[in-house]
Amino acid sequence: MLEKTSENIKKIASVIDHTNLNPCAKKSDIEKLCDEAKKYGFASVCVNPFYVPLAAHLLSESSVKVCTVVGFPLGAASIDDKASEAGLLVDEGAREIDMVVNLSLVKDGEWDDVFEEIYAVRCAVNDVVVPGEPKIIVKVILETCYLTDEEIIKCCECAQKAGADFVKTSTGFAILKDKDGKLLPNGATVHAVELMRKTVGENLGVKASGGIHNWQEACAMYEAGASRIGASAGVQIVSN
Repeated sequence: MLEKTSENIKKIASVIDHTNLNPCAKKSDIEKLCDEAKKYGFASVCVNPFYVPLAAHLLSESSVKVCTVVGFPLGAASIDDKASEAGLLVDEGAREIDMVVNLSLVKDGEWDDVFEEIYAVRCAVNDVVVPGEPKIIVKVILETCYLTDEEIIKCCECAQKAGADFVKTSTGFAILKDKDGKLLPNGATVHAVELMRKTVGENLGVKASGGIHNWQEACAMYEAGASRIGASAGVQIVSN
């Protein structure tokens, strides 16, 4: 595990997507999120679509990017809906799009259609002219707790072929239960991150998200191959 030195704290902070996707989040919560992101040097803030314009305004003079979600949290919207939502959100100020893959298509093994929806989002964000801005980042959320290793690999291959920039483990909103109805872990695991990194190599980023609460857990994901960490506990992770 990385020693918690000032240098390593900055390194981990620089890959954190500081997240508030609470459906009851208030304006003041997003203002706080953005202030914290600037203070600690996080990569982005990840907010629900409604708050993209506000976050873009608050972060306009900083290096922190605005990330938002598409087809969230179920991934069950149509291809056209996901693409049009992504394009609109880029126009409103988002510079990173985290889209949820259609899990029904994954489970049916409809890999051509999985590719097509990721590609549609990639094309939609490419069509929005953002003067002076670098390429818009597209991350594909796989919801790995529902998937077999083979399905994770196939999703990664589709994302790579479609021109995505990252694959991401989880929404944090999945509900997974055992046969007795007990809730099971639904977030990032070292195994999933390692498998995703092995599949995409160095060509794509890997974002570990869901259930990352402290320095130890963040470092475990980073050392497993995560190049981004999605967490609502960003301040807690990097604080001494």
